[in-house]
Amino acid sequence: MKSRITDGPAAKIPRALEAPTTARSATVSGAGSTPTDDPRAQSFALRRLHEAVLGDARLPTAPRSVISESWRRSLAAQVNPDSYSPIIVYRSDEIVDVRSAHPLRAVLPLLRDLLVSIADASRHVMIVTDAEGTILWREGAGDLCRRADPVGLCEGARWAEDTIGTNAMGTALAINAPVQIYSAEHLVRTYHNWTCAAAPIHDPDTGRVLGTIDVSGLLDELHPACVSLVNAAAKLAESHLRHQMELQDERIRARNLAHLAGLHGEPAALVTPSRRVIAAEPHGGWPRRIPVEPGVDRIRLDDGREARVEPLPDGYLVRLAHPARTAPRRPTLSLSFLNERPAAVLDGREVPLTLRRAELLAMLALHPGGLTGEQLATMLYGDQGNPTTVRASIHRLRATLGESIMSTQPYRLRAEVEADFLTMRAALDGGDVRAAVAAGHAPLLPHSDAPAIRAERDQLVAALRSAVLGHPDVDALWTFARSEPGSGDIEVFERLTRTLPTHDPRHSLAAARLAWLLADED
Repeated sequence: MKSRITDGPAAKIPRALEAPTTARSATVSGAGSTPTDDPRAQSFALRRLHEAVLGDARLPTAPRSVISESWRRSLAAQVNPDSYSPIIVYRSDEIVDVRSAHPLRAVLPLLRDLLVSIADASRHVMIVTDAEGTILWREGAGDLCRRADPVGLCEGARWAEDTIGTNAMGTALAINAPVQIYSAEHLVRTYHNWTCAAAPIHDPDTGRVLGTIDVSGLLDELHPACVSLVNAAAKLAESHLRHQMELQDERIRARNLAHLAGLHGEPAALVTPSRRVIAAEPHGGWPRRIPVEPGVDRIRLDDGREARVEPLPDGYLVRLAHPARTAPRRPTLSLSFLNERPAAVLDGREVPLTLRRAELLAMLALHPGGLTGEQLATMLYGDQGNPTTVRASIHRLRATLGESIMSTQPYRLRAEVEADFLTMRAALDGGDVRAAVAAGHAPLLPHSDAPAIRAERDQLVAALRSAVLGHPDVDALWTFARSEPGSGDIEVFERLTRTLPTHDPRHSLAAARLAWLLADED
């Protein structure tokens, strides 16, 4: 495969691309802006224009401004129009791990539902890249995928403009806007038989570009609405990510608002791991973001005020510097047990946990009045439980927490306990279905077989299910359907398909999931 870079000095920029694009070339109706009824004729005209620009010949018309500017950038990066070779950033054995950690993984099912069936029918492939233009997912017609492989349109290849020249994915990233590249609008001649449309997808939290969604195919099979389609898909993906972010904010607030309340009016703010303020006391006077850093316990705000930073399991508590209080403060133990991996934090210090320690802490949190060794043995092991075994586990847990945190006879936690499963129970008791769903996105200690944990886990899931099915809030029902407890519930998806308007994008997703569940049941 030839090199993508020309040898020697930087490629010469043709005269037609040296000056700023003229008004005539910037018009939306410039050559190649939309497909025509005769794609072959349009492709031929674009190839003549391509040769004229690169050959410094007299131009029959001007390229679109977005194309001229992209060609200028690509040539300045020494992309050779006669060579191609996208850089392979990830091998096939590496791509799985990269994809699993990428934030666009969360919207892939949505993009599949919207675009893969269309791509199959219209002879295109759907592509999702990261922010550097590296292809992470490619799906579509099998024979077209096989034709895409030899030209580097494959997973793991980087399609930034400075790698492979003008193309929809790379150009959409360069201009941060949707774009369609048709036939010879690609700088590299190898891709003149291809057409593509792409749009960037932004992080609703930070605003930064996460990647692009692209639809690519051979030029004879271009659908006129491709650029509108991918732009709509990108906007829907951003909407889904924003919804997930808001749910996560709800969970963080539900788990940590007690921190603010416990300060009794002392100025403080809850800050997400991405540095965004989601709750504060007082409400005004705080910036939208606070530049906290892991391991830093004091910072200075933009207005010069000094603040202390206390780490939480899922963010930070930022408190304005304040003279030391004379009244003693009880330590705070935060438990996050509605997760695949349980976590505990004691006054900002992460507590190392085993499953057994998590089970003990859950039982003590559920019984603030305290428990005997015999009661704990029965709760964790059943009728055959041995109190001696429990006492040994409690001894090791007390050594880890500090003896002042747990009293004996009976065993009882002496810290302020904040637990996601307690927040969920309180929300259910108070009839706050939305807060309960936001907290209950996963079962309590899902890997535990302890009888009392299983009973509490089943009761929480059953109560949450009953609450959302008996409540008119369709958003809460949708959130429950996307959670682990609700993802396989046929009745939930039947209710969604009846309740959601057909024009709501969630309706088609719910209908597809319901069909899959019913087929699997058969």
